[in-house]
Amino acid sequence: MARSAASAVELTVGERTVRLSSPDRVYFPEHGWTKLDVANYYLAVGDGIVRALRERPTMLHRFPKGLAGPKVHQKRLPKGAPDWVGTVELHFPRYDLTADELCVTELAQVIWAVQMSTVEFHPWNSRRAAVEQPDEWRIDLDPMPDCPFDRVRRVAAVVEEVLDELGIVGFPKTSGGRGLHIYVRIRPDWGHQEVRRAALAFAQEVERRAPQDVTTTWWRKDRPSDVVFVDYNQNARDHTIASAYSLRGVPAGTVSTPITWAEIADVDPQAFTLATVPQRFAELGDLHATIDDIHHDLAPLLAWADRDGL
Repeated sequence: MARSAASAVELTVGERTVRLSSPDRVYFPEHGWTKLDVANYYLAVGDGIVRALRERPTMLHRFPKGLAGPKVHQKRLPKGAPDWVGTVELHFPRYDLTADELCVTELAQVIWAVQMSTVEFHPWNSRRAAVEQPDEWRIDLDPMPDCPFDRVRRVAAVVEEVLDELGIVGFPKTSGGRGLHIYVRIRPDWGHQEVRRAALAFAQEVERRAPQDVTTTWWRKDRPSDVVFVDYNQNARDHTIASAYSLRGVPAGTVSTPITWAEIADVDPQAFTLATVPQRFAELGDLHATIDDIHHDLAPLLAWADRDGL
């Protein structure tokens, strides 16, 4: 529910009221979608975006002038936050600095971030109660520039096969770009370095099974231009990717959208946008609704890492 207030609107979000200034500012010029459209999108997928971000340190990708202006990668919570916006203090050893990052626990905090010109939400794979112990393993299928999406589909099938053999449940989503992500909840018993080792061991197993389609070569210049890079380094500390239901700051206004494994065979990632995902969400609900029901053991993958000398 919104109330006009001169050049602003007031949005009722649960028990909160969030003031949205400049609601008519165009954020996506290609479609004419405004700041208010962005807020209404996140309201429409509220349960999903809150589940994806809950208690996770979250970097914000802000566009103060819309996509026509510069993008701001914001780790520190923007100034002026109300006291009901949750945070966690993080330490960044490389710079010996600390920053208070947003930790979402309710939808009003997401809408407040939109008021601060946020379009994309990039959470950590750990939660603020145990920042150094991830509870999420991320499989990022990142196509190189000349890689057709059919190849991404084939690699996803191999990923599903290996996960099934391990007895692990993975939750796929589009990246909002040309790739796919598969998320797995894990027991928070290991640090970032060990989770990254496990992710690399898994990626190399996928590469062994599909050597014509996959690379795990780290340096971009050394990768073939038409294969899928399984980006295990997305599990390193302070590496973040767009959450489920996050808009992407691209002209098409695509969304990183949860999908079923069966949909991968004919899915068109570009069809999931600010305009289309709310209706899909209303019809299907959150396809990641059960993602927290089971947390898997990484021991088998760490045994693979030991075997491979990783």
